Amino acid sequence: MSFPIHRPRRLRQTELLRTLVRETRLSPASFVYPLFVCPGSNIRQEVGSMPGVFQQSADRIVEDCREVESLGIPGVILFGLPESKDPRGVSSLQKDGVVQRAIEAIRKAKLNLVVITDVCLCEYTDHGHCGVIENGKVSNDATLEILAEQSLSHARAGADIVAPSDMMDGRVAAIRKRLDENSFQDLPILSYAAKYCSGFYGPFREAADSAPQFGDRRSYQMDPANSSEALKEVALDLEEGADMIMVKPALPYLDVICRVSQEFHVPVAAYNVSGEYSMVKAAAQNLWLDEKRVVLEILTGIQRAGASIILTYHAKDAARWLK
Repeated sequence: MSFPIHRPRRLRQTELLRTLVRETRLSPASFVYPLFVCPGSNIRQEVGSMPGVFQQSADRIVEDCREVESLGIPGVILFGLPESKDPRGVSSLQKDGVVQRAIEAIRKAKLNLVVITDVCLCEYTDHGHCGVIENGKVSNDATLEILAEQSLSHARAGADIVAPSDMMDGRVAAIRKRLDENSFQDLPILSYAAKYCSGFYGPFREAADSAPQFGDRRSYQMDPANSSEALKEVALDLEEGADMIMVKPALPYLDVICRVSQEFHVPVAAYNVSGEYSMVKAAAQNLWLDEKRVVLEILTGIQRAGASIILTYHAKDAARWLK
């Protein structure tokens, strides 16, 4: 009876052996935790479709950030729910806007966190689209000035990174120019370079109150059937001055994450989005799967595909489990 010479199972026999030869090592150091900032004080309201995720006033955001810091998670990304909305999203530019106040509160608390801000108009416009509406359509060029001003406002409030998520053509260049003109030449841009028009955003739109009031976002977000186009989008954003790029969502686009990470030598982020989070939470609540095991497997898969930064609502739970 002959036996195989090569026995890969030799290195799987114990947990210590498996740990020693593990190729992908998941760590909280790669996580960014998303937060939703609302007006007022002492407000913490759970999002119905996202158990464990809250809309919070700036003072409660600071409390959450203290926990994030204690868990070894290096960064947060802020999304705003403004007091008022209008067709052009001008409340996003205000010095005392919800995101700007949250940045200042985190800075005042002297927390050791990277503060990233989402730059977009969908949360601030009364029509819910990511750009200005002209003649019934989202106007690309009319939106760029507002995005640039929003980024500058976040920079002045103390943001460490601005992250445009609108998918308007040329927005990275417009933002880079405005930041540089105002002595923020050292402020990095994390571009949502390959953001797909996805059905996985539903719970986020409840959390951020950002659902479009008419039509959809197919004219500016990417077609889910395309992957080579993502490389073009990334290349354009890097040429315009982006320092890091993002692929969003993560799970249906692991192939895109892989292609981008292999093609471009810059930090690649992936957004493990709301729908991906809510599916796991719903299945876990119904005892259909082991939440801890599945979450860590998902996050490992995203990192294995090539993401060095993972934006995830699971960040705090995953950080505790990894400890």
